[in-house]
Amino acid sequence: MKTYDQAEAQRRLWDQIEHHQTAMLGLDAAPRHTQPMTAFLERDKDRLWFFTRSDTDLARAVGDGRAAHLILQTKEVQAVVHGWLTLEYDRERIDRYWNAVVAAWYPDGKDDPSLTLLRLDCEQAEVWISEAGPIRFAWEIARANATGERPDLGGRKSLDFH
Repeated sequence: MKTYDQAEAQRRLWDQIEHHQTAMLGLDAAPRHTQPMTAFLERDKDRLWFFTRSDTDLARAVGDGRAAHLILQTKEVQAVVHGWLTLEYDRERIDRYWNAVVAAWYPDGKDDPSLTLLRLDCEQAEVWISEAGPIRFAWEIARANATGERPDLGGRKSLDFH
């Protein structure tokens, strides 16, 4: 199993979030509410932003802030990122991250009175990095079944963003 240092594992996680953007965002405590969201990353602050409406179940449940998690699943990285989720209206970030996909969800545009953002300040993460493409995956599974050893498909790293 490969060993990753903090910087490499964090870089791989952020690269995958920037490339795929969609992940499952949820609250850590009741009412549990997890849903697909599009993430906009600020690497230098270990922070993620999400567009939402202030009248959604998730926005109402966040209130003044809640412990939350983001679950990412790609071919290369699987991760759970934990942090503190808050509602924050930030017009500068709305302008920065606004695009055609976001606009499709908000037909009233950037001036929609219920448009707001969710801000996830990342605190820690568990990251699994896969180094295996389909051929290596098949080889490692066959080898593991033949030898009784576990497949070597990548590595795992715990990250602390503080």
